[in-house]
Amino acid sequence: MPYRRSLLPYPPYVAHRPSRVGRAVACAGVLAASAALILSAGAFDPAAAASARPDAATVDFLARAHPQGKARVTAAVLDLDTASARPAVYGDDVLFDTASIVKVDILATALLQAQDAGHGLTAKERAQAEVMIEHSDNDAANALWRRIGLAPGLEAANKRLGLTSTKGGPGGKWGLTRTTAGDQIRLLRAVFGTGSAASPTGSTVLNEASRTYIRTLMSRIAGEQSWGVSAAAGSGWALKNGWLQRNTTGLWDVNSVGRITAGGHHYLVAVLTDGSPTMKDGVSLVERAARAAVTNAAAR
Repeated sequence: MPYRRSLLPYPPYVAHRPSRVGRAVACAGVLAASAALILSAGAFDPAAAASARPDAATVDFLARAHPQGKARVTAAVLDLDTASARPAVYGDDVLFDTASIVKVDILATALLQAQDAGHGLTAKERAQAEVMIEHSDNDAANALWRRIGLAPGLEAANKRLGLTSTKGGPGGKWGLTRTTAGDQIRLLRAVFGTGSAASPTGSTVLNEASRTYIRTLMSRIAGEQSWGVSAAAGSGWALKNGWLQRNTTGLWDVNSVGRITAGGHHYLVAVLTDGSPTMKDGVSLVERAARAAVTNAAAR
């Protein structure tokens, strides 16, 4: 396995706010970043790479996010206040490891299964859910991952929630679940959206009590973990972050998903990255990408 065998524990991290990247970026740097994104997206196809031409919004996003070295990044944004809005995706909407952002999906699955059974979570399960989301506790995640039936349980719930590309991690390794930024927006819509914004079909799978519970926990994230998409917020936010170091390369997967308020609008934001040399670098990349993606989405 190219990852650490154990996901326990994730190291603590102190909130970090990097300085803003200047708008003026050398053209060569933009092209290099674009090429790095294409090369890191999967198997290299010379013909496809030669014909690939990132659109202006993606070029601007990469210039602002400025991934370096082997790092790659994709962000997706949905404006909840624009009824006809569709999610904007910046970068290739390809698979990344979730690390701890999957804990939102685990909780949504547990709540959906409880709804189906006609009852809520037990007191013990609620206690596990709270520390799993607010403090990213892995023992609690292990217990709830088993409770939902591992990857098959997650994937069955995701089919109902509208996710199309997410695949649960093998065995007990929930942090190796694979997902896309687009799928994370679909999950966030199931939690934070209302009416037509709740899903592409306008249906609401999670009931209001379940949705309110997840929202509440995501708005009470421990202070040392309040980095990520919150960097793009003007005021309120609710989020979940994830971070994982690869065993063979020492490089970091760092992700952040959530809802933010900026410029009077409410946005769902998902930023997925991998290949950063340190966790600090990964957090900085996530925050630059979140600000760039929201800035571009607001200008649409």
